[in-house]
Amino acid sequence: MKRQALLLLTLALLIICFPAHAQPRNAQRLPNIVLILFDDLGYADIGSFGAKNIRTPQLDRLAREGLRLTSFYVSQAVCTASRASLLTGCYANRVGLQGALNHTSTVGLHADETTLAELCQAQGYATAIFGKWHLGTQPVFSPLRHGFDEFLGIPYPNDNSRYHPTERNLPPLPLYEGERVIETDPDQSQFTRRFTERAVAFIERHRARPFFLYVPHVMPHVPIFASEKFRGKSAAGLYGDVIEELDWSVGEIMAALSKHGLDKKTLVLVFSDNGPFLSYGTHAGSAGPLREGKLTAFEGGVRVPFVARFPGQVPAGRVSDEPVMAIDILPTVAELIGAPLPRAKIDGRSFRSLLLGAAKARSPQEAYFFYNGEELQAVRSGPWKLHFPHQYLTVDGEPGRDGKPAQSGKLKPASITQTGIAGIATRHGYRVESLELSLYDLRHDLGETRNVAAQHPEVVRRLTKLAEAMREELGDALTGAKGRGVRAVGKSE
Repeated sequence: MKRQALLLLTLALLIICFPAHAQPRNAQRLPNIVLILFDDLGYADIGSFGAKNIRTPQLDRLAREGLRLTSFYVSQAVCTASRASLLTGCYANRVGLQGALNHTSTVGLHADETTLAELCQAQGYATAIFGKWHLGTQPVFSPLRHGFDEFLGIPYPNDNSRYHPTERNLPPLPLYEGERVIETDPDQSQFTRRFTERAVAFIERHRARPFFLYVPHVMPHVPIFASEKFRGKSAAGLYGDVIEELDWSVGEIMAALSKHGLDKKTLVLVFSDNGPFLSYGTHAGSAGPLREGKLTAFEGGVRVPFVARFPGQVPAGRVSDEPVMAIDILPTVAELIGAPLPRAKIDGRSFRSLLLGAAKARSPQEAYFFYNGEELQAVRSGPWKLHFPHQYLTVDGEPGRDGKPAQSGKLKPASITQTGIAGIATRHGYRVESLELSLYDLRHDLGETRNVAAQHPEVVRRLTKLAEAMREELGDALTGAKGRGVRAVGKSE
C-alpha cells in the first residue's frame, strides 16, 4: 500500500509540474518565413496602393488579411544594394555593395557577413531562393554559400543579356540550379511560372518542418515578359500582364500554404526592391504621388509597397504609416524565431511590436538614411525628409515605349560597365539635374515639391547632425568622409 501511495503521489506531482498542454520548448513549431520580392515594382502598381488598371486580387487579399506599411523603405533605389541590405540587416555601404553588379563584377557578398538565410538555417530551417540573386557572380558568392539549401535563378539582372535595350554583345544570360548552369538565355516569359512552381514544390516537400522561402522575382524589371496565359489580358498593356501574373504567383504560394495547413504557421512578407524604372515608360511601373523613381533618393525611388500577413499574429486590415526599412527585417525575423543577431554590427532594428499590432507601436529607428552609391543624399526622421545638395536623374523628355528608354533614338553608345550617374543617364535615357539643400514635410507633401528648409532651420540642424554621425560611420562621397564602420567587400577567388 505504501508503494502504491508513493506511485500515486509521484504521478500527481508529475501532472502538477507538467500539465497536459505543456510541450518541450522545441516541440512547438517555429514560424515559416516566406519573403516575396518584386524587381522595380512601383509604389502604385498594386490595387491596395493605388493601381487602377491592374488587377491584383491576391495581393489585395493579403493587405486585407494583414498589415500594409505605407512608409516602407529600401536603403538604396538599386538592385544589389537593396538586396544586400535586406539579407544582412545593414546599410549596403557597410558591406561594400552599393550600386548594382553585372557579369563583369569580381566582388560580392563577403563570406563573413551573416545573412537572414544563415540565421534561419542555424535554427533548423530549410532554406531556398528561387529568382534573382544579384549579390555576386563567382562561385564563392553563390547563395548556397550564404545560407540557402536550394537555388534556381539568375545571378544578375535579366537585361544583362541579348535583351539589353541599348548595349550589344553581352554574354548569354545563365540560369543556375545550385551552382551549375542548366540553361543559357532561357525563355524569360516562363520565369514567373518556373519560380512559382519551385516555390510550391518546396513548400510541399518541407511542410513538416520550418522553412525560409525567398522568392525574388525577376519581373517586372525590363525587359518584361508574360506567359501566354496572361499576355494581352490586362487593361494596362504588357506591363499590366506581367504584374497580374506576379499576383497569380502570390496566390499560388498562398494556396500551397493553405493546402498543407500552414496559413497560421507562416509569416508572409511582400515588397519591391526599389521604385519603378520610369525612363521605360509603358514597360515601367508607377510611383503614384511620389517623386521620381528607381536610381534616386526621392520617395519614388526608395519608398515601396509592403504587405505582411500572419493570421493570429499580425492583426488583419491594419495600415500603418510608421517608417520602416528593409534593414529591419533581419532583426525582426531573428526575434520571432529566437535566433541570435549576427556578431558583426548591423543597422536594422526589430519592428516586431509594430508588425504584431502592439498598442502605440512606433518606428524602430529615429532616422533612416538614403545613399545613392557612396553619396549620402537624404535622411528621414519622423515626417521630415532632408535632402543634401546632390545631382539626380530624371527622365529626359517623353518616357520610352515598348521596352526602349526615353530618347532611345538619340542615346549615345555606352558600355554596361560604365559606372556613375553619367553612364546610367547615357544608357537609360535620363538627364542629370541638381538639387539644393531641401527639407520636405511628408505629411503634407508626399511629392517632395515644397522646400521648407528656410521655415524650419531647427529641423535642418537636427537632421544634419544625424547625418554627420552617419557620415563618420559609413562615409559620404559628397563630403569626403571615409567612414570607420565600412567592412570589406567579398573578392572573387
